[in-house]
Amino acid sequence: MADAEYVNIWMRPERTAVGRKPTYSRAQITQAAVRIADAEGLEAATMRRIAAEIGTGAMSLYRYVPSRDDLIELMADHLMGEIDITGMPSGDWRADLTRYANGLRAMWLRHSWVATVRRSLPGFGPNQLLLIERVMGALDAHVSIDENLRLMALLNSHIEGAVREEISMAEEVRRSGLSASEWMARSSPRIHQLVNSGKYPIFTKIVTESHQPHLNRDDQFRNGLEHLLDFVALALPPTPEPPCPPGTQPGLPGAHRDETLAAATNETAACDETGITVIGGTSTCDETSEDVASPRICTVCGRPVPPTVTGRPRQYCSRACRQRAYRTRTGAGT
Repeated sequence: MADAEYVNIWMRPERTAVGRKPTYSRAQITQAAVRIADAEGLEAATMRRIAAEIGTGAMSLYRYVPSRDDLIELMADHLMGEIDITGMPSGDWRADLTRYANGLRAMWLRHSWVATVRRSLPGFGPNQLLLIERVMGALDAHVSIDENLRLMALLNSHIEGAVREEISMAEEVRRSGLSASEWMARSSPRIHQLVNSGKYPIFTKIVTESHQPHLNRDDQFRNGLEHLLDFVALALPPTPEPPCPPGTQPGLPGAHRDETLAAATNETAACDETGITVIGGTSTCDETSEDVASPRICTVCGRPVPPTVTGRPRQYCSRACRQRAYRTRTGAGT
């Protein structure tokens, strides 16, 4: 049975002696607790240890923080405030969710003890509420609130799962006293034994063909996040497609482009209109003309694909084209 006298920590005023100014604040107590947990682990952040840190008696702190659970709640919400969500929602949901995911991962890595906290019930602290408003606001204009909750649950599960594994692996390496490369070298004989046995073809493919395990942690996280956001994009309703530029044939890979389109993409026509044919994103001319580099072309509509900030090549010019290609491949919606 729930405690009838329980009062959420955020509903409690900061208790102080009557007629006297507060000697301390919950913020001071919380910050001291986080410093101790960062240095010595969460279990070290006791009221007695915190009191020694800020120079007071342990019992006096209970006027501000009534219980251990309340302290954990304050610490967790404090960490949520470290995630930079300035300017969200910005109108670019993918950029917003990418920034949130990277910020949440970075916060966990700075405070690895958070992986030991087992709390599934939300406390609705001010920083957590601000995150809900700003981060879920990125998708609010595109999907229903239930779909928004489902997509955010997937995103948070991916982030938490990836960073928990990262923290756990780092702790295993630390406990072993070996470097990461030494730890892998120690595992090598067993891996060779399994591969040479011929009994585990999928494991063998992972060892001999997979690139993912050989990426560094940053690239592994980025790669997984990009795939997850691609899935989120498929869950969003398609956006209206802009009219095709002159000289393109929608839906035909390798469409011919005329000089009008070349000029629109800041290209210089180095050969006549009939001599330029786009093949796999490059321009080829007749034997008497110079080769002219051209931008990558969308394989769905034939429009130029805009360059990315990261320099990673794109196959489609817009989310709508990516969704159309996906539906064509999978038969979705037919």
